[in-house]
Amino acid sequence: MDYRTLGRSGLKVSALTMGTMTFGGTGAFAAAGNTGVEEARRLIHLCIDGGINLLDTANMYSDGLSEEIIGEALGGERPEDLLIATKARMRIGKGPNDEGLSRHHVIRECERSLKRLRTDHIDIYYLHEWDGLTPLEETLAALDTLTEQGKIRYIGCSNYSGWHVMKGLGISDLRGHPRFVTQQIHYTLEAREAEYELVPISVDQGLGILVWSPLAGGLLSGKYKRDEATARHVGGWTEPPIRDEDRLWRIVDTVNAIGADRGVSGAQVALAWLLGRPAVSSLVIGGRSEAQFRDNIAAASLQLTDEERTRLDAVSKPPLIYPYWHQQNSARDRFGPADLVMDRS
Repeated sequence: MDYRTLGRSGLKVSALTMGTMTFGGTGAFAAAGNTGVEEARRLIHLCIDGGINLLDTANMYSDGLSEEIIGEALGGERPEDLLIATKARMRIGKGPNDEGLSRHHVIRECERSLKRLRTDHIDIYYLHEWDGLTPLEETLAALDTLTEQGKIRYIGCSNYSGWHVMKGLGISDLRGHPRFVTQQIHYTLEAREAEYELVPISVDQGLGILVWSPLAGGLLSGKYKRDEATARHVGGWTEPPIRDEDRLWRIVDTVNAIGADRGVSGAQVALAWLLGRPAVSSLVIGGRSEAQFRDNIAAASLQLTDEERTRLDAVSKPPLIYPYWHQQNSARDRFGPADLVMDRS
């Protein structure tokens, strides 16, 4: 397992992170999975044995049950080197303050997560989604308080736009609050929109990227072909949205062909491509079985050739939208490292 520095922090995280959205399986999350405590314990130790040192969850996953299962599976005594990340922002109740990023909600949800996880600190605490009604100054001050209290070690954001991320970093720099060291984003061969703003920001500002749903909800797992309904989408799971199905299947065909040539799964090819992208620190892998986790863990050892990467880049390349086509025509002789994230060939 490769261990990568998380952004400009000194924290080392494994190239693969264990996702736990399948733990619990209540409410809307039943479509993702319903892993119970005993199976969770087996899967967690399988991942630890495979070199994974980071577990990822959220307070909203099965209404907190995912966190509870982690806490119970670890018995309240997690291994010394095991890191835990969780999140807050989404609605977790019916009350007027049961969502958002107010000081009230952030501090309360952090303390609730600590109790469910049976731990005294959270290693990475994410703002799970943007809240345009709460001043970001209030949210970041609350995270500063939690950091000073020793309840969280590092902070990150998730599902933010480029200007949201930069506004947060600007406020932190101005007021002396902890900076985001990471952002958790959706980024796959099928969905490369992050290369317009979020990946360049990460390169420029020193944020380590964690990728959620790196196999596009299983669409890039190698199990599916054209004209076959995927289990996840039949079950009503709508993420990620697919806007060009023909393009998706061209990508899937290429992934599967490279996998067949190399004697590995399509999932390993898709994950290996992501692990070679700029600023990517770790991929959050999930699954319902040991076989799925074992296969995904093997991706950390797969090295794609330049020719294979070129094939994958070509079939998945996003269009140059404005202002990038204008910059390509007028500014390419002065591009810096962050500008070169995007394939402008």
